[in-house]
Amino acid sequence: MSIDRRSFVVAAATAALTGAQSKPEPRRDPLGVRDDFPIVSEHIFLNSAYIAPAPRAVVAASHAYIQGKSARPMQLNALMAACDAVRAQFARMVNATPDEIGLLYSTGEGENVIANGIGLRAGDNVVIDDLHYNTEFVLYRALEASRGIELRIVKNRNGAVTAGDFEPHVDKRTRIVSVAWVSHLNGFRHDMRPIADLAHAHGALFYADAVQAVGMIDVDVRSAGVDALCCGCYKWLMAEFGVAPFFVSRDIIDRIQSDRAGEFSVAREEPDHHYQLLKTARKFESTSPAFGAVSQLQASLSYLETIGIARIEKHSVGLAQQLYEGLERQGYRVFTPPGNRSSIVTFYFSKPVADARAAFKTANIDVTVRAGQIRVAPALFNNAEEIEKCLAVTKELVG
Repeated sequence: MSIDRRSFVVAAATAALTGAQSKPEPRRDPLGVRDDFPIVSEHIFLNSAYIAPAPRAVVAASHAYIQGKSARPMQLNALMAACDAVRAQFARMVNATPDEIGLLYSTGEGENVIANGIGLRAGDNVVIDDLHYNTEFVLYRALEASRGIELRIVKNRNGAVTAGDFEPHVDKRTRIVSVAWVSHLNGFRHDMRPIADLAHAHGALFYADAVQAVGMIDVDVRSAGVDALCCGCYKWLMAEFGVAPFFVSRDIIDRIQSDRAGEFSVAREEPDHHYQLLKTARKFESTSPAFGAVSQLQASLSYLETIGIARIEKHSVGLAQQLYEGLERQGYRVFTPPGNRSSIVTFYFSKPVADARAAFKTANIDVTVRAGQIRVAPALFNNAEEIEKCLAVTKELVG
């Protein structure tokens, strides 16, 4: 723990032991984690693409942090050591190095850092697709107005976008190609390497919003060819708002000028208030992080690492496939493309939104209902029985 490491370790270990005391029934709890999530006793929660619940180990870390803050003086060295630990943990999770990881506050902040630091000029263009998150549209429309760049938007075809779809839009004035690794709209998982190769062939940087990917699927920035990504932690990393690991490849970090500076940017202090600034991804931090959120993230990364992301992906993607097949049998038109390898499924419906929300509420099932669409997102603690109960609700909504 970032204040009292011994307190954190004891608390987190106690929480983990609590969840492990009873042997889970394999079909009900394939990953042996349901006892770690109190929410499963209250709801069928199929909405982790929105805001995921926290496991007991993260709750214990949060309690230990605030208890330590209330009972003894805070020590900055211990707090900073926790940040270092999180950088190393996240680096392992995405196949990076700790020096390539900074800690920002939110996913959208990462793309703002890149867009404002790469030196965009009038006549440059940025290419995204229409499965991206809202922030990217707002950001690049603002830069169109302020810097005279062009935002080019690739249209999805039946819920999917390929490198071939991007290709006509990318040219020698393209500076950034940006995608959501997994789309929040329909869970589409981009085939990253071909898009990266296309961007790099034109000298562009390849950026990924990874908030719907890290913690759900196995993410490897090297094999994917990603130059930079950012990932908030309140979804599939099952931690808190206020901290977002930010990967910037060592190969491009010198190309990105930091748009901020402060005491946490300093590598070495020199006479007369002069400073040598950091040259790692920490140069983008500048000021105090949210240490409480960092302590929770440290616990959640340890928890997920123990279970194994590959196991989580296999399980949750399998549940999504079960749901997809059931929806097709019921006659729904599914926005998520067939064969997609994420645990998010979105489908279209024609009933009034209020009716759909009422049906799921009556069944005590939590999903995201939008106008004309329903998004379902099973996680590591869900099971096949819960998917069948979800399908029982959708069966009643057909037509």
